[in-house]
This record gives sequence, structure tokens and C-alpha cells, in this order.
Amino acid sequence: MNLNSEEFDNLRDFLDAEAARINNVGFIANDPVQFPRRFARLQDVELVAFLSATIAWGNRKMICNNCEKMLALMDNNPLDYVMDCAYEQLPDEMNIHRTFFARNFKYMLRGFRAIFGKFGSLHDFARHYGVAESEAPSWKLVEMMQQHFCEANGGNTDSQCLPTKLANTALKRVNMALRWLVRDDGIVDMGVWNVIRPSQLFIPLDVHVGDTARALGLVARKANDRRTVEELTGILRQMRPEDPVIYDFALFGIGIGDKYLAPCVE
Repeated sequence: MNLNSEEFDNLRDFLDAEAARINNVGFIANDPVQFPRRFARLQDVELVAFLSATIAWGNRKMICNNCEKMLALMDNNPLDYVMDCAYEQLPDEMNIHRTFFARNFKYMLRGFRAIFGKFGSLHDFARHYGVAESEAPSWKLVEMMQQHFCEANGGNTDSQCLPTKLANTALKRVNMALRWLVRDDGIVDMGVWNVIRPSQLFIPLDVHVGDTARALGLVARKANDRRTVEELTGILRQMRPEDPVIYDFALFGIGIGDKYLAPCVE
């Protein structure tokens, strides 16, 4: 990004205003963040955050509807459902969301059951493995989750659940789940984790966020990959070192007006 001081300040002010427009309580009913927010027990919040983020691609109404169906499968009691292995009764080919099926759902829940059984919570799992000591905590977290998920599933991996090519993946869905769990401004995100600081988060990069960032001159690379995530987050850290990912709201919101502030579930 080649901006002089005045241009940089003007862009930051613009992004601050856009972030404030979207980061408000009216956003919650439209977004998958509404689902983990329904729970108080940490493990329930963690489970629903990662499951909801995992299917958060495509039409937003479909995402929200399918998150509702996924919670209904778990009798709206996620942790007990997981620890009781109730998911094993589901037929593998039952569709949950687009290309995410019950076989993928069961893969994830076996992995979470193993982690919760040994560490108590995903938060304490992250602490045990020193995730916050990594320069890229979300990638380190997924690396360790992959190992435990694989062991819990007979040595198999499933890229529908967790990306396997960590050197290149933007890790959009995990970075979004971590934004929900870590950011703590008391508005949209929940701030239930303290094992990672908000300053250590990375931008959840999808096509729209990437295109917006390029249109604003924040990044030049065309690929929506890990390197672009790192470059973009580095720029955003210059603007707000303690909370760079607040600008996810801005980069998401630019160009959509206020239409995302209408309910996504009828």
C-alpha cells in the first residue's frame, strides 16, 4: 500500500466509520454469530461457533436456516449431544449445508469430543499447545486440531471440516469463528476467550472482502490466500494495532448499504 500520511489517515477514518455502521446489535440477527450467542456454557459456544462458521458460505438465509437445523439435530444441547455420541445415529448422506453432509458433521463432532474429553474446552486446548505463542495462532490452532480430529477418526482427514493445506489456505471460516470468540467490545463478538488477544487475530478473507480490500488499495495480490490474509492484516494492524479485525465489519459492509441489517430468518 503506497499512501501518504494524509491518505492513510483518511482511509482509516473511512474504515472506522464503516466498521461502526455494521458493528452494532442490529447485525446479529442476520449473521451466523447469532447461534453461538444463544449459549452460556463455554463448550457450547465453542462448538456452535465452529460448526456455524464451517457452513457459513453461500446464501445467507440458507446459512442461517441450516444452522438452525444443525442445532435442532443436537436438541439445542450441543455439548451433551457430542459427549453422548448421539451423532453416530445420523445417516452419512444426510445433507446439512450444500456440500457439507452428516459424515462431515460426525467427523467434526468426534474430533471435538476427543478434545473436550481430554482438555475440557477448546480454549484450554489452545492454551495447552501454546497457540498464542505462534505468529499465526489460528493456523497453529488448526494444525493441532487436525491432529486430534484425525486420531479421533481412524487416521482420516476431512478438508470439508478443517483445511488441510495450511501453507496456503486463507482459513476464512476459522478466522471468523475466532473473531467471534476473541474480540470483546461487547457489541457483536462474544469475547469468551482470553488465550488469544484481539491483536493476534487475522482477517477472515473471502471473495467480497478481498475485492473490497483491493478496490481500496489495501492489497494488490489477486489470490485470496494465506499470504494475502497476512499482508492485509498487517496493514490493518497499522491502523488499529490492538484490534485490527474490527475492520472485517468495514470490508464486509462496504458496498452492501444497510441491507444486511434486515433479519435473515423469517
